[in-house]
Amino acid sequence: MSRTRTILTTVGIMVGLFMASMETTVIATAMPTIVGQLGGLAIYSWAFSAYMLTSTTTVPIYGKLSDIYGRRPIFAIAMVIFLAGSVLCGLAQSMGQLIAFRALQGLGAGGIMPLVFVIVGDIFSFEQRAKMQGLFSGVWGVSSVVGPLLGGFLVDQLSWHWVFFVNVAPGVIAMVMVWLAMEDRHVDKTVKPYVDYAGAALLSATVVSLLLGLFEMETAVGWGLIGLAVIFLIGLVIVERRAPDPILPLKLFRERLFASATAHGLLSGWAMFGSLSFVPLFVQAVIGTSATEAGSTLMPMLLGWVFSSIIGSRALLYINYRWIILTGTSLLVIGAAMMTQANAEMSRLQAMIYLGFMGVGMGLAVSPFLIAIQSAVQKRDLGTATSTLQFSRNIGGTLGVSVMGAVLASRLATALQTAGLDPNAVSLDSLVDPVAGSSSAAFDGTLQLALGTAIQGVFVIAFVAAVLALTASFFTPSGRIGSAPTGTIADSTKESAATVVISH
Repeated sequence: MSRTRTILTTVGIMVGLFMASMETTVIATAMPTIVGQLGGLAIYSWAFSAYMLTSTTTVPIYGKLSDIYGRRPIFAIAMVIFLAGSVLCGLAQSMGQLIAFRALQGLGAGGIMPLVFVIVGDIFSFEQRAKMQGLFSGVWGVSSVVGPLLGGFLVDQLSWHWVFFVNVAPGVIAMVMVWLAMEDRHVDKTVKPYVDYAGAALLSATVVSLLLGLFEMETAVGWGLIGLAVIFLIGLVIVERRAPDPILPLKLFRERLFASATAHGLLSGWAMFGSLSFVPLFVQAVIGTSATEAGSTLMPMLLGWVFSSIIGSRALLYINYRWIILTGTSLLVIGAAMMTQANAEMSRLQAMIYLGFMGVGMGLAVSPFLIAIQSAVQKRDLGTATSTLQFSRNIGGTLGVSVMGAVLASRLATALQTAGLDPNAVSLDSLVDPVAGSSSAAFDGTLQLALGTAIQGVFVIAFVAAVLALTASFFTPSGRIGSAPTGTIADSTKESAATVVISH
């Protein structure tokens, strides 16, 4: 592409990245207030889970479709679906409607974030990606900081509906710029495209069955769904081994780098995004702050991720990527360990410091893994490999939110019963919605203490996931990124890559 087209495409995907990353933090800040007004505490986690379920399931499908039909049309389709879901979420009148529209929103979101990084891999070399990472991390960081503050401001000053409407303008701008400027030169129009519909269907069935089963884990139906997910998974493996161009590239999992990266992504995503979903509820309802203050609590985590991502990406030019990843994951474990002390006595400043450790750790680990994988795979597999790595983090976050939500509900019910209260007759409205503050101070204090005890268990689960992510990191092969030697992923066919991982 020409320099002008490259610049316009870059700006377009940066705007898309801004919108997609802002959506995550905006909704996290607003959810306590939404629950206070719409009700539905029992299905609180489904506002996250429905979105993450659909967005997670579709990530590898979008990646494969972009390899076949091109990045530009698939990016536009994903954006249209996401914007339609955003508008409908803003118009929701009940928690049930919100969850349904969040699922639609997730169908589009599953294509936006991974395709941004796939396009980056298309139009920039390794050296350029390492340098441009700072620019993209800066955009991600600004949006992540603006998100919680904007979400809190909109909730406190206007209404929670606007946290969804705010997506429309940047989404339309991103879609138009990418559509007009980008060229899909890698698509071979002479070859008849093959779409692995069976693999896509089985992958979707596996993920949906597993997540629904985890949500109902205390019932026989839940365990039946988990068993069904195992059956679907076995069928998926059989189909993908025989598919000419599988939606889930099993051959890549034979490579130690790719296998360790996806395992790390699943476990670190569980720890990080699972925690991220429940921090605003903890800060608002247990510590006792406004929605705006709850949003600002996430800032150290997000800023730490941004700056460490810039440092980690630049360091790839000079340092063994394995040491960068191990250092980052160790910091994630330290931060998660400190968050296990969460209770009503913890200050907001303490929470900000602990979350900062987690953010710095994720930034140092995620970017090196992404750049290393993109440098190691064949060009025609770039979309699939990038989206699969993103899928591993998404599925980890989805599993984390689902399991941690179930643990939160169970521990809260136990704590309330211990305090002599009926869990079915208790509402958190007085803690998260100022309008509903009609309960007595003594009742609110008991409820606050019970919720603090319940949320502490959630952060313990995040710590365990972080420790397992560190364990997976030790299996990462040692190496640097440079020119292609034999025996790498890119060398498995006659197709070559400009830069690949050199393991030793």
